[in-house]
Formats: sequence, structure tokens, C-alpha cells
Amino acid sequence: MRVLIPDDYQRACAALPALEAHAAGLDVQVLGALPDDLGARVALLQDAQALVLIRERTRIDAALLDRLPQLRVISQTGKVGAHIDVTACSARGVAVVEGTGSPIAPAELTWALIMAAMRRLPAYGGALQAGRWQDTGDATLGRTLHGRTLGVWSYGKIGRIIAGYGRAFGMDVLVWGGEAARAAAQADGYAVVESVDALFARSDVLSLHRRLVQATRHQVDAALLAHMKPDALLVNTSRAELIAPGALLAALEAGRPGLAALDVFDEEPATPQREPLLTHSRVLATPHLGYVEQDSYALYLGTALDNVRAFAEGTPRNVVNPEVLQQR
Repeated sequence: MRVLIPDDYQRACAALPALEAHAAGLDVQVLGALPDDLGARVALLQDAQALVLIRERTRIDAALLDRLPQLRVISQTGKVGAHIDVTACSARGVAVVEGTGSPIAPAELTWALIMAAMRRLPAYGGALQAGRWQDTGDATLGRTLHGRTLGVWSYGKIGRIIAGYGRAFGMDVLVWGGEAARAAAQADGYAVVESVDALFARSDVLSLHRRLVQATRHQVDAALLAHMKPDALLVNTSRAELIAPGALLAALEAGRPGLAALDVFDEEPATPQREPLLTHSRVLATPHLGYVEQDSYALYLGTALDNVRAFAEGTPRNVVNPEVLQQR
């Protein structure tokens, strides 16, 4: 089976031992970033019988599917998201299978961003490279985490780890989320606030770990952000669409919150021309690195290729649109 892995920006997949270990019997080719033009994309993907997608980088819609008649299966690294039009896939007989992942890498990146932003490491590092010792150009000092309040919204696999990190650093941890999330947090000994407004108002560091569904899309709006302290840090390594368009930039300009650390953006790959938050003086930004790490890639890629092989061998698994199997 001809398998293509598109949008590997770093072309890192080809160098992973997992590729060779899990690709036996498959004709696998790794592609770099796909062009924006539909025709150019089709030219690169037209002989694919299977696509292995790196998280949510590659959008699969009806227009693309109509131009890929040989495509039989799309294997998602991790869980399927809104970047795949599953209905369009089903209508064209393309099976969609999903894999698994680990919360460790995104949780560790989240904590690295919190530490770097609070201690102002990018500013100090830039000043040092410019020949200035402990001089960032202003009198603002970094801050420790011990004794401060960490807000976690919500309490899933990643949120639970972040809460544990906060506890280990001597922070007061507050949690908000759905009923099940609040109950789980309380069972683990964490305080649950009375409302989401209180979470935003009381947190010195607030980390978002919400799933993106219709109910949570743009849930963090101007009103919520206005509750934050003027020196608080908002961290989003989850989904950019949790925050209403333009709301964070306006909130930073208004002085609440004082800082933001972001790994996700409305349009990716993000550029300074399209995303003003990238160059904002009080934003620490990284290029969606939450899962971009060796162990995560090995897990994602190995599972995704195993799912392709199972499909090719007539024993499909983890299919999110099983009705397609009856069409063949």
C-alpha cells in the first residue's frame, strides 16, 4: 500500500527508528509542508492509497478528496479532530482511523512555558545575546511560582499533570471544569472554585486544557479575560479556538492579563504578518511544539502505521466511520 505522510515540516519522521520498525510491507514516503494551492497539493498526493496525518496540520475536505480517487484510508496520529471532514470521507468510501497519544510532552511544554514566562527567560536571554547583563530594558523582574495560585481549566489527562506540577512547586491549585472534572479534582485533593469567573479572577497563572467542541469554541471571551489580574499569566497549549478571535490581543492591550504564553494559533503555520500575538512584547510564543518531541512522534507514528497495515491486511481497527467498511 502506498502511504504518504504530508506536512512533516521538519522532515523528522523519516529519521525515526519507528518508521522503519512499523513500515514493513508498506511503501511509505514522507513529504514536507504541502503548498496552499489545491492543484499543487493534489499533484503530491494523487498516488496515495493511505495518508498518515501529523496531528491537525493537514486539512482533509471534500475538494481534496474528490481529486484523490486512489485514497482508501486516512490514519490519524492521535485522535481525529475538526481538520478531517469525516462525513465527506464516508461519502467517498475513505475510511478514517485514529490512534493514541501521551499527555506527557504537552504537559511538560506547558510547564516550560510557565517557568520561562514567569522568570522572563526570553527577555533576559535576548538581552544577554545583545551584550546586556541582567538588563532587559525595563525594571520588571521575573517571579517565582511558589506560594502563587495556579488555575487549571479543565482536569483531563493533561490538566491533571499540570495540577500535580503546580502542587510540587508549592502553588495553590484551583480547578474548574465539568461536573466529572470537578469531582475528580476534589478526589485528588485540589480545591474547586465556585465558578469559571472566580478561576480567572483568582489565578496568578491560568492554564487552559479544554477539549475543543462547539460548546467550548470561543468560550474564553473579553468578559472572562477582564477578570484576570494585571500581572497574571494566561497559558494556552490546548486549542487556539478556545479563545474568541481578537479577545486576547485586546485584553493584553487593556492590561488584563499581563502576560500570555501560547503554543497554538488560529491559523497555522502562524506568521508575524497574520498573527500580531507572535511579536507582542508580553507574549511568549512557540510554534505548536506540544507534541513535537521524539517519544511522542514514535508513539504517534508507530500506532498510525500499524493501523494502516491492519487496514491493508483486511483487519481494520479504530475506524471512526465503520459504515465505509460495508461499502467495500
